[in-house]
Amino acid sequence: MVSESIEAIQAPSWFAIRVKSTHEKRVTSLLEYQAYECFLPLYSSRRRWSDRIKRMELPLFPGYVFSRFGALDRTAIIKTPSVIAVVGIGCIPTPIDELEIAAIQRIVTSGFGLSPHPFLQIGQHVRVNSGSLYGLEGIIADVRKRDQLIVSVPMLQRSVAVEIDSASVTPIHTPKTNPSSTKAFCSAA
Repeated sequence: MVSESIEAIQAPSWFAIRVKSTHEKRVTSLLEYQAYECFLPLYSSRRRWSDRIKRMELPLFPGYVFSRFGALDRTAIIKTPSVIAVVGIGCIPTPIDELEIAAIQRIVTSGFGLSPHPFLQIGQHVRVNSGSLYGLEGIIADVRKRDQLIVSVPMLQRSVAVEIDSASVTPIHTPKTNPSSTKAFCSAA
């Protein structure tokens, strides 16, 4: 019974590793050299310098590298140069579901264009940054469809569903709003 619990602890799982900014590729190389399985999802981006435009491969999740290892290997991982921490709750590393990693790997290898996008969740303040609704601020109330925004006007106690590209919405940080405020409330759906 004790050997079963040790095997369960040492069973390799995927973990997210927080690394120093711009050190993702370095940490991946160092961990692979130590024989750990790593995954660093990259996307292609064009960057402009004063004299040229260059295509670069950048981390899809800046500041993070995924690696598969047993929980007892955590100390060796943390001792790797440029590693800040293994992501978890408190001091306990939290494994990432195999299906989530597989989905990200599939997306990266699909050949479709991909790029990072801000994480949007219910209750988050957002601003529309393009189109005829430019400047509209609100709160995400529901997520149903990818390209739909639900705009709510609390003063009228009415809502309107509008089709809009979710890439046109960016998260904002604002203090709690006054319920009598005339701001519109939206939901990316």
